[in-house]
Formats: sequence, C-alpha cells, structure tokens
Amino acid sequence: MHKKILLVDDDRKMLDVMRIYLENHEFSVIFTDSGSEALMLARDSKPDLIVTDAEMPGLDGFELCKAIKASRSTAGIPVIIISGKKVKDVDLVTGYDKGADDYLAKPFAFPVLAAKINAVLRRYSAGPGAGQEKIKEPGLELDPAARTVTISGKPAALTRKEFDLLTLLIEKKGRVLSVPYMLETVWGYDLGTYNSPRTVETHVSSLRKKLGAKLAARLLTVTGYGYKFE
Repeated sequence: MHKKILLVDDDRKMLDVMRIYLENHEFSVIFTDSGSEALMLARDSKPDLIVTDAEMPGLDGFELCKAIKASRSTAGIPVIIISGKKVKDVDLVTGYDKGADDYLAKPFAFPVLAAKINAVLRRYSAGPGAGQEKIKEPGLELDPAARTVTISGKPAALTRKEFDLLTLLIEKKGRVLSVPYMLETVWGYDLGTYNSPRTVETHVSSLRKKLGAKLAARLLTVTGYGYKFE
C-alpha cells in the first residue's frame, strides 16, 4: 500500500510540482496551501507523514508542527519542514524544538526530498526500543521502551531524533562516532545520496542545551571526525 503524504505549501506551483513528483514515485498525496486546513486534514485523513513549508500566512509550518505534535491523535505523525528563507542554524533548531523530524532547505532536489521521506518513514516503522533496559548515567535516566529521558529527576522534552541520537551516543559511550555513521544509524540516510554533517551538528547543539552544563560537557566534539559521549 502506498504511503500517504500530506503536502502543505502556500506556493501553489511548488505544491503541484512536489505532488506530481511524489505521485510518480509511489506515494499517495493529499495537499493544501493552508496550515489550518492541514491541521484538520492531519486529524481526519491520518497521513503517514507531513511535509510543510515553514513560511505561510496564518498558521505557519513551525506552529503547524507544534500543533501536530501536541495533539494525542496526531503526535505520531512525522513532520518534515521545508524552507527557502529560514535556513540558518537558529531556524533549524526552532524547527526541531517544535518537534520536526527533519528539515530541508530550498532549493532542493526532489530525489533528496523522497530520500528524506523514506528515511523518516523507516525510522518510524522501526518503532521504539521495546524490551531494552533503562540506561542510567549520573544525573540522567533514559528509558528506550517508553522513549523518556529524565535529567536530575525532571523529564526532558527531547525530539525523536534527539532521543535516538542521545541513546546511540550513550550506548557507544567512550567511542568516537563518525558523522556518516550517525547519519546512517539515527536518520537512516543512504549516504550515497545524502551526507550533510550540518544535520548532526544542529541536533548535537540542541541536545547540549537541553542536557544542561554537566551532561553537555560529556558530549564531546572530535574535530574532523564526529562526536563521543565521554
């Protein structure tokens, strides 16, 4: 069965081009140029994934993503945000803080969009780490099955990718993990078509802020190679 994608963009030309491309690559597509209508479609049509533009009048892509993730009926729907203007690190962090599963800057090649959609869908279909034991570090407890993290006894609001990245780093504690390895393991990307270190850098930066000073100091950058949790 074809995966159902909800496309949201107030640029009708861009919307039509994306729709045609995805329909020609075995996706079922529903679409709208309104963030508010997209919220209703998400609730009523239950798409497998949402691709939304960041800059839209009314309910923009960031707030749409936040609303999707805040509702129990739609929280499990992955969201990819696309943007032609908001492409700085602070914009990416804003998107991820709203719960976005991935971020794509315009202009982009449509095969990259399809690759990102497939990668996110693969991650979701894999499901949470049921059966895994809780991981404990001083000041931190991570539950892979429940997908929860507590820092100094308080719940931490991590995005799905931040959670997966932290889990990987702690499971491989003391080992330096390369950026390509993390892109392939956490994001499920095919490195033959996608290899952007910026994706990892942005998530690590956001993760450090949420972990607090003591734990962030243990998440080390190994220049020219990758990262490790010491």
